[in-house]
Amino acid sequence: MAATAIVQEDLVEHGFRRVIITVTAVLCALLEIVDTTIVNVALNDMRGTLGATLTDVAWVITAYAIANVIVIPMTSWLSQQFGRRNYFAVSIVIFTVASFLCGNAGNIWELVAFRFIQGLGGGALLVTAQTIITESYPPEKRGMAQAIYGMGVIVGPTLGPPLGGWIVDNWSWPYIFYINIPIGIIATLLTLMYVKSPKYGEKLKANQVDWWGIVLLASFIGSLQYVLEHGQQDDWFADGTIVTLSVVTVFGLLGFIWRELTYEHPIVNLRVLKDSNLRIGTIMCFMLGFGLYGSTFIIPLYTQSILGWTALDAGLLLVPSSIMTAFMMPFIGQMIQRGVPQTYMVAVGFLVFFLFTFWMFNVMTPDTGAEHFFWPLILRGVGLGLLFVPITTMSLSSLKGKSIGEGAAFTGMMRQLGGSFGIAIITTFISRFAQQHRVDAIAHLDSASFEVQQRVTQLQQGFMSKGFSANEALAKAHQIIDFGVTKQATVLSYMDVFLYLGILFLICIPFILLVRRGKTKVDMSEAMH
Repeated sequence: MAATAIVQEDLVEHGFRRVIITVTAVLCALLEIVDTTIVNVALNDMRGTLGATLTDVAWVITAYAIANVIVIPMTSWLSQQFGRRNYFAVSIVIFTVASFLCGNAGNIWELVAFRFIQGLGGGALLVTAQTIITESYPPEKRGMAQAIYGMGVIVGPTLGPPLGGWIVDNWSWPYIFYINIPIGIIATLLTLMYVKSPKYGEKLKANQVDWWGIVLLASFIGSLQYVLEHGQQDDWFADGTIVTLSVVTVFGLLGFIWRELTYEHPIVNLRVLKDSNLRIGTIMCFMLGFGLYGSTFIIPLYTQSILGWTALDAGLLLVPSSIMTAFMMPFIGQMIQRGVPQTYMVAVGFLVFFLFTFWMFNVMTPDTGAEHFFWPLILRGVGLGLLFVPITTMSLSSLKGKSIGEGAAFTGMMRQLGGSFGIAIITTFISRFAQQHRVDAIAHLDSASFEVQQRVTQLQQGFMSKGFSANEALAKAHQIIDFGVTKQATVLSYMDVFLYLGILFLICIPFILLVRRGKTKVDMSEAMH
């Protein structure tokens, strides 16, 4: 009886420990995911408070994404070197401290630097959280654990924008970072108390670590990102810094490829790209990240800066799209398990995403209402549902064993890269298109025409009735017309971006014909990871 009681008590203790570990891991995954999207609706307020341009404020998102891309390939090695529990706890601490520093940033470049540090901590949370949950449960219960984790991953992006909008409207943008602090402290304590590190094989020695691979990866990605972000405003190759960093980008990429293919312990195993499905899949993951992060970035900016919406309203606008994606996930999982070819789903997903961008292109005006966005964004949710998991499972479908994990890490890295490059390119093109449309509009604005003169006279008389002199009223009338032209030019630039984004997704569809049918049944948990 005593032995039975001890066994039962032990089972209860194990069950309690698993619940705590699951809650901690999901909490940390949510921290990382929510922080990826929560800043989108605060960008407009950051621009005003910190005196930043659109190009500058885009770095708040891209610095975080670049740090993610750098640290994700290193996560497995760092876990092995320092123990999963220690690495996970230190990552939470880095993320939490960086969150405090982000909230206290005095200028845009301080904020960007602290966001980069936050991304170094956050990049480990999502990957390590899923691994910790998997290892904490016996094989027969891992399906339910992964389902719980999957729901957290899906809910996270939905929570970010409205939560960020509510915080910005009721307090101020620094508080979107401050809310991480109490959660981070609790998560750190729970990790140290309950999470255990598995026993690893032989650790790599310091001289075996692919330090050059890390340096080349960071220099290549960072330099290319800077060139994409600042090329337009710095007149591209007329600027010495752009030329220098372009050279660093080219040689960094070539050096990274050579290093990873020749070194015995590469930080990113490029040899796995010998698989043709994975090669095609990484291109599609890049494009998915481009469209996903790009559209999530520009929609809140458009609604706040052009339509004058509050941060909360801009955040709530994206909720139906995320809910639609979450609603589709179980059905997509069932279709994959029943053997429906992922190629069909991916092709339809790209087509649906094109229809979403084309619809957005047609509804965007300086006076568009919330009701005009609802159905296009529902369509966006359907497209993302058809793309997110099917692209990953298609990419991994012909891999086996250890290569599945390496391939999954590679697809995740390319999705993040696509997002950071997408934001950089989109901000560049918005500025470029807006300038061109403004020049064209002014060229066609005939000051001698009756309509223009009538509008100027109406505005002038309105200001004179408020006590302004004739010259002051005329100057203000011209300012309003100039503002209207600039606003219309900016709207046209957003429309152009959506149109080109849609064409980019259409171009991806023929690549699906190159995918060969995989014989391997991919574990859905690997695909989600």
